[in-house]
Amino acid sequence: MGTSTDNVHGLVLAVSSSIFIGSSFIIKKKGLMIAGTNGTRAGSGGHSYLYEPWWWAGMTAMIVGEIANFAAYAFAPAILVTPLGALSIIFSAVLAHFILKERLHIFGVLGCVLCVVGSTSIVLHAPHERTIVSVKQVWHLATEPGFLVYAAIITIMVAILIFYYVPRYGHTHLIVYVGICSLMGSLTVMCVKAVSIAFKLTLEGKNQFVYFQTWFFTGVVAVCCLLQINYLNKALDTFNTAVVSPVYYVMFTSFTILASIIMFKDWDSQNGSQIATELCGFVTILSGTFLLHKTKDMGSTPPPPPPALPYANSNSTTQNADLDGSYQHQQHSDNSGAPEPSNS
Repeated sequence: MGTSTDNVHGLVLAVSSSIFIGSSFIIKKKGLMIAGTNGTRAGSGGHSYLYEPWWWAGMTAMIVGEIANFAAYAFAPAILVTPLGALSIIFSAVLAHFILKERLHIFGVLGCVLCVVGSTSIVLHAPHERTIVSVKQVWHLATEPGFLVYAAIITIMVAILIFYYVPRYGHTHLIVYVGICSLMGSLTVMCVKAVSIAFKLTLEGKNQFVYFQTWFFTGVVAVCCLLQINYLNKALDTFNTAVVSPVYYVMFTSFTILASIIMFKDWDSQNGSQIATELCGFVTILSGTFLLHKTKDMGSTPPPPPPALPYANSNSTTQNADLDGSYQHQQHSDNSGAPEPSNS
């Protein structure tokens, strides 16, 4: 990492970003739970959470975290800042355990670790983006056939998820809500980069807001963010927070890296070893996601009671009912037909 002051500032901002974003999931979930008792739950299409201060506190924490994350890239390289985003998963899971009393099974913990390791591997070995000096350059990259096809596929997939899968499987399959947020998130990041470049160049004296491309990217960011917030609320209100956080992180990171590779065409800078490492990272993510899905309810499901023995005395109220029943049955067999002994 080095010992420069800029790197230290970037590290502090990145860690602070993870803390704010990780806690925002828990604070928003708390607000959603309170709002659900006073009105229609977000998972059922309600928006009563908009009147809940806890939810707005969570949104504020998320915004602060995103601003800190954006500022961290101004001080430190991406190879340092991006992997630290995984800390938000751990922080969110710990808070959910103590505040929301949500339990995460040991295999869920292992799945979380696999997701973090896989995501970190992909991020660390992902190709570096080219230097962008104009919003028009971003527009040129975004309107090339490769990214247009990707954007069209993402739009179609999101439409199918919203209009077909959400009404049928939204309340039972986590991948539906999180999939919408992650798919749209990959397009959001590309547009956010364009807007941030426009702001940076404008502050340097080169006004980029005179071009319609800047306003187009801004509009896409606004629409995508509103869509992501809506379905992320549904996911948090319906499923375990300790599962939503890592799954959303790994899917969002994966699709964002894929969109960046397609848009900025950095495959030429990759060698076989780097590509193989990225593929291994994807396999690790899939393994971790599978464990999280399979064990998401194991931590909070109590073990079933043991079956009653056939010879137990159902009317007994003592702790040794089974043993007493067996003894009485044996005594009755031994003394069948014999007179009862006198108590004198």
